[in-house]
Amino acid sequence: MSRLAEFRAAEKALQEQLAQLETLKNDAGLKKEIEFEEKLQALMKSYDKNLRDVISILDPSAVNAKSTPVAPVKTRKPRVLKVYENPHTGELIETKGGNHSGLKAWKREHGSDTVESWLRA
Repeated sequence: MSRLAEFRAAEKALQEQLAQLETLKNDAGLKKEIEFEEKLQALMKSYDKNLRDVISILDPSAVNAKSTPVAPVKTRKPRVLKVYENPHTGELIETKGGNHSGLKAWKREHGSDTVESWLRA
């Protein structure tokens, strides 16, 4: 891109941003937010408080949190240990899930229903 074309593109982008800025300046909601912020800053200054102090007053649980909101930790119930005994060989398999390679081999060889019947109580 030539320097002139680059200049014209930057000039056009600046004009668009200035138009957007004018639109924002006339926005009533933005004016209210700016007014609120100014009053809050003045209030904090008059009481010699900073933003962290205000947050700790309004939401004490947020003081110990880092930068993320506190969310309840979802913990999964621990999986139960299952013990399968092959009646043909007497071999035992202990597993907490169905992804055990020996258990899969038994299910391929003898069928899933049959192997599930080998589950010890």
